[in-house]
Formats: sequence, structure tokens, C-alpha cells
Amino acid sequence: MPLLRRLLGEVLRRHRLRQSRTLRDVSSAAGVSLGYLSEVERGRKEASSELLAAICTALEVSLSEVLREVSDDLAREERKVRLAPVGFAAIGAPARFIPSPLVPSLGVRPVAGIPPRTPSRSERPASPVAQLAAAGPLPVAAA
Repeated sequence: MPLLRRLLGEVLRRHRLRQSRTLRDVSSAAGVSLGYLSEVERGRKEASSELLAAICTALEVSLSEVLREVSDDLAREERKVRLAPVGFAAIGAPARFIPSPLVPSLGVRPVAGIPPRTPSRSERPASPVAQLAAAGPLPVAAA
């Protein structure tokens, strides 16, 4: 799921670039620091409602239009995730993996940014030799 602040920043940047305006121009018109506006556009800072209203006024676009575009972008992102084929993660979707007790030899697949967890001794699958020993003697076919 995409971050709302990232989508909001992308929409604000699109409006600014469509108007061929610089960050400096919009930041001075909105009464906000250039660095903070840059952080908002990159989705690194949350814009307060007052700040967002000031930026929209500086860009001469209504807040409702900006929020409508954010909503449309969010809906598109959600459709990408929902339409992913079974067994595959959609582009940009977080990887999810639930280890199956039926196939313990697969282990745990690492998820981006999260180091894999080392299974405890009781969770580790037995070696193939130990599995054969536990199965008992093999049946012998009569000749």
C-alpha cells in the first residue's frame, strides 16, 4: 500500500511542473521554506492542512482537486496490488510469505528490509537421513 504523503507530494509536484514553476517560487508564494516544500513533494514530510491549503493557493489549484487526484492515484495503486496473479507479488507490493508446515525444506524467504528470522531448533526440518530413519524400514518387493 503506497503512503498517502508520497502520493500527495507527487500530485503537488505535477501541478508545479505543469506550471513550469520552481520550488523557490512556490515556497515563497506559500510562505513555507524551500527545504520543507521539497520534503513534502518527495513524500518525506506530512503537510498539515494549513500548509497544504497554502501550497494549493500558491499553485492556484483547489484543495479538492489535489485530493481528487491523490484519490485517483491511490485507487490505481490499489488495483495494481489486487490484480496481481496468484503466487506473485504485484510490482511495488510488499512481499508476503507464510512458511508452510507441509514443505519445511523451503525455509523462509527474506522480505525487503527485514532480515530473515533464524528458525528455532524445533522449527528446523530434520535432515533427509533422519527423515528416512523415522519412516522405518522400506518394504521389499518379492521377486
